[in-house]
Amino acid sequence: MNVRSQVSMVFHLDKCIGCHTCSIACKNIWTDRKGAEYMWWNNVETKPGTGFPTAWEDQDKYNGGWACEDGQLRLKSTSKAKTVFNIFHHPNMPTMDDYYEPWTYDYQHLFNAPEGPDQPTAVPISMVTGELINIKSGPNWDDDLGGSPIYAEHDPNLKGLSEEQRQQLFAVERLVFFYLPRICNHCLNPSCVASCPSGALYKRGEDGIVLLDQNRCRAWRACVAACPYKKTFFNWSTGKSEKCILCYPRLETGQAPACFHSCVGRIRYLGVLLYDASRIEEVAKSPAEELVEAQRSIILDPHDPAVAAAARANGIHDSVIESARRSPVYKFVKEWKIALPPHIEFRTLPMLFYVPPMAPVMAAKETGPVKNVSDDLFHDIEEARVPMRFLANLLGAGNEGKVRYALRKQKAVRWYRRALTVGDVSHAQAAEMLAQADCTPEEAEAIYRLTSLCTFDDRFVIPPMHREEAIEMLVDPLEHKQNAGFGFLTGPRRGL
Repeated sequence: MNVRSQVSMVFHLDKCIGCHTCSIACKNIWTDRKGAEYMWWNNVETKPGTGFPTAWEDQDKYNGGWACEDGQLRLKSTSKAKTVFNIFHHPNMPTMDDYYEPWTYDYQHLFNAPEGPDQPTAVPISMVTGELINIKSGPNWDDDLGGSPIYAEHDPNLKGLSEEQRQQLFAVERLVFFYLPRICNHCLNPSCVASCPSGALYKRGEDGIVLLDQNRCRAWRACVAACPYKKTFFNWSTGKSEKCILCYPRLETGQAPACFHSCVGRIRYLGVLLYDASRIEEVAKSPAEELVEAQRSIILDPHDPAVAAAARANGIHDSVIESARRSPVYKFVKEWKIALPPHIEFRTLPMLFYVPPMAPVMAAKETGPVKNVSDDLFHDIEEARVPMRFLANLLGAGNEGKVRYALRKQKAVRWYRRALTVGDVSHAQAAEMLAQADCTPEEAEAIYRLTSLCTFDDRFVIPPMHREEAIEMLVDPLEHKQNAGFGFLTGPRRGL
């Protein structure tokens, strides 16, 4: 058993309000500079919809992630034989049209325009070429248009839906959508790391954060094609690839990442998980319908004395083990089993998990007056405005059972709290629903408190990074002390 620690995340989709505060916080800190204008390390998508970049989930188009063939894992996007040829042209690389061409406005025209009958306007100018452009797309271009057939009909998650369900989703009047915030998943089996010919991408041993060494990057861009979530970007100004770093400078000082800290809906949770690294390949090779449970099995119980002893033997500090015991991510993923990984069929084993949204139908109108769809206090999950098949394609590798389990437990918790606080639901009925959802009253209370009444420290259990130990492994402490003064440790280099 090779025990390692991994900083992991949970996003509660039932609480996301689509305000994009997280995206702007990340943009202002990390990608507000030349060459990174089009980068959104954090973005919020409307589902159903094509997302950013366009149709990123369609691996028939992009060939990202891994494939398991004849019991062996292989990268879909590249191989040793293809590496050299892909330098000149990569057939599965996203283009600028799949993202958008960043632009600014000719504000001087507002002041310098000659006198005329109309109010002068600031025309859009490309930030890449400096020329006038006709804007055709932009970041979050399909925001709040999930019910529109223009965008929704191209969502890969619609696979398997009946024609009636599709038409329900496409009816603009019903506006069927929910929000999906996305960042780099910092996967256990990252295809971006495996695809890089120069070894610029690596996974930090102490916390599992996937980083990109700018000094070693040689602009091969294999990582952009290999990442099925398209969360690695290419900086056209420096000639280097870039990606989300999970704000590790903030984590090392005990602060939550910027997108987490700024979240208005408080949908984000962060904690550390202990996992068995020796089983990564075995789990990644599992059949698609078993991947969700297989990934859960790789996550170890930090309360188990044998796991704690193996973690200490592997150099994991006691304070990190204690953080793992208090991790909200462990509770959502392993104990309660209501958080699911996105598109685990890509076999990268993402360490960002989502609690699926309830998506109730409040009312409907076919002909005549508006009527309530359900006579119950809360709608049945099978009558949700987002079909179970759609959520299963997104979060369960097509396995509806995993999504149905998570939604039933959430609904049972609502009935339980309703019985306690309002009293219009009998305790016997609430207890029956908890039993059917494989949930105890104690577990329901814990779920309620962590989703509704959680404090900052409850949501973010940040493990101590112990960077002083990492430094001592590389350089003598006194020698490092002499090198840590003013000036550069290495000379600056041009990116191109």
